[in-house]
Amino acid sequence: MSSGRPPPGSIPTLTEVVPWPNVAPPAPVTAPVVVAAPMPAAEPVAAAPALVVTPPVTTPAPLPAPVPVPVAALVAPAPASPVEVIDAARLEQRVLADIQKQVDLMLEVRLREALAPVLVRTTDALVRDARKELTSTLRDIVAKAVARELEGRGGH
Repeated sequence: MSSGRPPPGSIPTLTEVVPWPNVAPPAPVTAPVVVAAPMPAAEPVAAAPALVVTPPVTTPAPLPAPVPVPVAALVAPAPASPVEVIDAARLEQRVLADIQKQVDLMLEVRLREALAPVLVRTTDALVRDARKELTSTLRDIVAKAVARELEGRGGH
């Protein structure tokens, strides 16, 4: 007396979830719990109907409506925000300050290289001139002092 149904122990269950395009996957579904009704031993009865308990069906939350994007936003870049402008200005100031430091350092090095020989020659010339003037001044002072001394002795 087969009714064409498989016995309760071999009921096929769905083991794979196939997602639909653009649809969030549904919450996982647990396999139904099958509870067999007790069968009396004395009475030969055809297969007793199985009692199937299934969890409540929950519908997935609806997807948010698509947000329309203007074509201009896809083609033209967005204007710079004030924060980006400030950052660009700060970056420019920082770069200019770094370049100024490098230029100052290079200028100082080049000026020292170029002026060192000139300064050495000028210093040597100043020292020679100062020695000549000092020598002549000292000679004049000594000559006058000697003349005064001789005058003072000659009169006694």
